[in-house]
Amino acid sequence: MKMSFSLDLLLRDNIKRLVPYSSARDEFKGEASVLLDANENAFGSPYSKNYNRYPDPLQRRIKEKLYRIKGVPSENIFLGNGSDEAIDILFRAFCEPGRDNVILVPPTYGMYEVSANINNVLYKKVNLTHDYQLDLDGIAEAIDTYTKLIFICSPNNPTGNSIRRQDIETILVNFDGIVVIDEAYINFSKQPSFTKDLEEFPNLVILQTLSKAWGLAALRLGMAFAGKEIITVFNKIKPPYNINQATQDVVLEALEGVDIVNEWIKEVVEEREKLSVSLQMLSQVAHVTPSDANFILVKLEEPRELYNFLVSNGIIVRDRSKVELCEGCLRLTVGTPKENRMLLENIRAFYAVV
Repeated sequence: MKMSFSLDLLLRDNIKRLVPYSSARDEFKGEASVLLDANENAFGSPYSKNYNRYPDPLQRRIKEKLYRIKGVPSENIFLGNGSDEAIDILFRAFCEPGRDNVILVPPTYGMYEVSANINNVLYKKVNLTHDYQLDLDGIAEAIDTYTKLIFICSPNNPTGNSIRRQDIETILVNFDGIVVIDEAYINFSKQPSFTKDLEEFPNLVILQTLSKAWGLAALRLGMAFAGKEIITVFNKIKPPYNINQATQDVVLEALEGVDIVNEWIKEVVEEREKLSVSLQMLSQVAHVTPSDANFILVKLEEPRELYNFLVSNGIIVRDRSKVELCEGCLRLTVGTPKENRMLLENIRAFYAVV
């Protein structure tokens, strides 16, 4: 186990000195009959349900439910406005603009690069290998004194494969900065989540979301799991009421649906395998990347023309044919059985007339 990790050495000086905003709901916790502390509208809301009171700034009830589902204590959970909020906070907490840098391993989720640009932080790209795994030697060479974050998406977007666990552990053990593992698609994978390893790796931050398997993309609720010290930093930086009450209410109700979500996951995985097999049978398909996610990356002939054909027939997929290491590829989300049949029928129809 590495012993050189120091959160204090990684944090920006202004974040160390930061005194977070203290909201009315931070200063008073509990129940009361008369609330006259937060300058709210005491008469209610012009709606069937009252939303005139500020929400719990730390979303305690949701974290309690997540603890029962995921086994991660509340003190190790941060909830954000999508995973994107957690990504942005990581840059603002640990990266001095114009000085520090982060490492990205493309092809990968594009928001890491966008957040780096927004925060004026240099990003170094170390491409995945041709089988979409980490280039450990390349990453080791790219790390310098000012490297603060390494982002690893597993299962990876847009390729769909899981990154080898042993390789991720190698980086966790040998890197003094923060290793961010984005597990947005972990529910569809046979690989275990790194959430069970938080105590072993103090430099580990795990990102997950309710947008995929849980079917709550419109609510924009993301999760970060990390050691208590790192979560304290997240809560110090975030806006005071970053998760609104309407979202909290819906999420609390949705988290009761574990059984139906597990059924959906099972069906998506079954449909993913059927779709992969059917695509591999087409002579125009060069390669179907084995997927641990709810999508498939497919290399095929005339990808742009096929994409346009599908759009003209009301079927929208993602064209990744211009992305490095994904040349000639479309990314296909696994839909319902009916949607998958329509997709295959249209792909076959396109190649029949080309």
